[in-house]
Parts: sequence; structure tokens; C-alpha cells
Amino acid sequence: MISGRNVMEKAGKSISWLSAFVTIAACIGIILFFLLNGIGEINLEFLTTEPIASTRADVGGGISTPFFGTLLLTLVGICFALPWALGTAIYLSEYAKKNVMVSFFRTAIDVLAGVPTIVIAIMGVAVFSLPQLGFLSSMVEGTSANKAFGRSFLVAGFTMAMMILPYIIKTCEEAIKTVPETFKEASLALGASKWHTIVKVVLPSAKNGIITAIILGMGRIIGDTAIVWLCLGGTLRMTGVQPWFSPENWMSTVQNTGSTLTSYIYFMSPAGEGNMTEKAMGASLILIILIVVLNLLTDVIGNINKSVMEE
Repeated sequence: MISGRNVMEKAGKSISWLSAFVTIAACIGIILFFLLNGIGEINLEFLTTEPIASTRADVGGGISTPFFGTLLLTLVGICFALPWALGTAIYLSEYAKKNVMVSFFRTAIDVLAGVPTIVIAIMGVAVFSLPQLGFLSSMVEGTSANKAFGRSFLVAGFTMAMMILPYIIKTCEEAIKTVPETFKEASLALGASKWHTIVKVVLPSAKNGIITAIILGMGRIIGDTAIVWLCLGGTLRMTGVQPWFSPENWMSTVQNTGSTLTSYIYFMSPAGEGNMTEKAMGASLILIILIVVLNLLTDVIGNINKSVMEE
């Protein structure tokens, strides 16, 4: 006779297995869909040529500038977010006391993590359209009420930094907390100051976790669309001084509009102006590959960090 406890045990196990199977199947299904529909579009020309704004499929160009635009925006966003997030994580893990103010601060970080990116994008547009911040954008798209509405990699990078800030803070804080107290005590016993201990002992010991935080932030930036569309613009090419990749033109490049893989995918989709689904599929596959690579790096670094801590 089967008892009610055994029935519940088997039912719970079956539901858990089914949930895991559906999750894995959905992930594999998405990858296979874009692999089958996008692999035929990927070739050397697609990867190395600039996109052309045209409805003719034979002159649609490739994804070189959206690809490098994605990397550039990711670099700018991480450079803005990391010092800010790392400083906050150090304060919360090493200096902050348990009080109402710190609890409120932690709650604010959690709330920021839950804010939709479109809301952050609108805030970015509102803040960085102020004339006092006009130096961030050399292209002015319109004026209203004495405000210049500029879009650029710098503007989008600042906005992306605000978006990924809570994720990097949380991950860096957890990484710092994993550093054994004996390391800190040994450094302090040798006469080192608390700050010197943090810089020379704590941060090097937590470097793998900090790198993981950076990779997670990169993944968030690479996959975002709302901030790209509102704060960077929907152009298909770099609009700064050409050639945009020359060192003397780098400042012009980051102060002007550009494109990323996500904006390129939207433009080339049936909902966009390009209406070239096959190119959108190819770019989507490249984007998925980037995300998969970043997640694999996160897992590898996590395993390395776990092995080091066990030793």
C-alpha cells in the first residue's frame, strides 16, 4: 500500500524534474531556433562589413559597427559602474554598521535592481538632456525648454552604469565577505592600516568574485535594448568623425550616436525599418553566442574561486 507521504514525495520529485526539463528545453529550443535560422547568414562579409540602411536584402551590409558598438558601450558602462559599485561594496562589507540608515541603503539598492530598464532609460534622457551635461554629446537632435537632447555612448554608458550598479554591488560585496577573517587579522597584526589591508589583502583575495561581477554586468549591458534606443540612438553606423576607430577620433566616437547588436536586430526585424529577418536572425545568434560565452566564463571563474577557497 502506497502511503500519502510516498505519493507526495514522488509528486514533488516529478514536478521538480518537469520544471527543470522545461527550463532546459526552453533554453536549448531558443539556441537551436536561432542556430538553424541564423547560421546561414553568418559569413566573413556579414561579420566585417558595415550595415547599410536599405530594404534591399542584397545591400543590407553586415554587423561590424553594431558588434564593435556593443563592445564599446559595454566598456564605457563597466568603466563608469565598477569604481562606484566597488567602493559601495567595500563600505557595506567593511565599514557599515547595522543601523537604520544602512538598512535603508540596502533596500534602495534592491529597489534599483527591480526598476525596469525603460524607466532608467527615461531618467537618463531627462538627466543627460540638461545643458550642463551637454559636453557628453556632440550631436544635438533637438531643443525644447532650453534643454539639448543629446545621445551618445557616454550618455548611454552612464545610464547603463546605473542599471547594472546593484548587481555589481551585490556580487562584489559577497566576494569580499568570502575573504577569511584570518587574512585581515594577520595584516592588521603586522601594523597595516584597515584601508591598506583592504587594498593589498582583501581585494586581491576577492578578485575572482569581482571579475564575476564585471562579467555579469557586461551580460546585462550587452542584452539591453531600452537604454540603447533612448540614450544611444537607433543609428546603424557610428556617427562621429570617420574613421571612428582611429585613436584621434575616439573622443568624437563616444560623444556621438551609434548602434549595438540589439538595436541592429530591432531595425532588421519585421517591426523595424529594415525588414530583413534573416539578418536579424544572424545578429541574434551572434548575441546569444556572446551571452553564452560570458556565462561560461562566470561558471569557470566561480569554480576556480571555489577551489581556491577549499584549499
